[in-house]
Amino acid sequence: MAETHVLFVEDDDVIREATTLALERDGFVVTAMPDGLSGLESFRADQPDIALLDVMVPGMDGVSLCRRIRDESTVPVIMLSARADSIDVVLGLEAGADDYVTKPFDGSVLVARIRAVLRRFDHSGGPQNGGPGSSHDASDPERGVLSFGDLEVDTEGMEVRRAGAAVALTPTEMRLLLEFSSAPGTVLSRDRLLERVWDYDWGGDTRVVDVHVQRLRTKIGQDRIETVRGFGYKLKA
Repeated sequence: MAETHVLFVEDDDVIREATTLALERDGFVVTAMPDGLSGLESFRADQPDIALLDVMVPGMDGVSLCRRIRDESTVPVIMLSARADSIDVVLGLEAGADDYVTKPFDGSVLVARIRAVLRRFDHSGGPQNGGPGSSHDASDPERGVLSFGDLEVDTEGMEVRRAGAAVALTPTEMRLLLEFSSAPGTVLSRDRLLERVWDYDWGGDTRVVDVHVQRLRTKIGQDRIETVRGFGYKLKA
C-alpha cells in the first residue's frame, strides 16, 4: 500500500518536530513547513494526500492557506487550533477544512482523525468527485441515481448534478449529501451525522456539522436542506 504523504504547516519548532516524529512512527511521510507561503509552495510541488494546517502561522495564515488549497484541490485538510472556542475554527471550516483538532493534542488522537478523514476521502471517490465528464444516464435508477427536483445524486459514480450542471463537492461534503439522500424527509441529528460522516464514536463539536451543511447548501440550493430546530437537519424529499 502506498505511503500517505502529509503536509504539516506549523511555526512552533517543538510542536513541528515532535508531531513530525510521531506521524512518521505511524508510517506517514511528512513534509513539515514553518509558514503558510512555504506550505503553499510545498503543496503545489508535492501534491500531498492530506494537509495539517495550524491556524496561526506567519506569511500566510492557515485559514488563507486552506482557502488557496481548496481553490485548487479537494485534498483533505485538517486545521489545528490552540482554542476550541476560537472563531478561527469556524473560519477554517468555512474556508474548506474537513475537520479540526485542538492543541495541545495527543498524537494518537491526531492519527485517528487523519485516518478517519482519509477513509472519507477514499470512500467518496477521491478528487474525481463532482468533476466533469460523467457519462451516466441520470434517469437510470439501476445506476443508483437519486433525484430531488433539479438535484441528481449518483451514489455509484459519486457525482452530483444540479439542473444538469456538475457540482464539485469535497469528499466530506459528498459523504454528508449521501447521508441525507439515503433518508430524504427524515430528520438527522447532528450527533448521528458526526458519527456517520466524520466517524466520531464520541461526542464531537457540532459546529463541524453546521458549517458543512451551510457549505453544502450553497452548492445544491439553500432551501434543499431544512433545519429542524432542536433536532437537526433533513433533505427535502
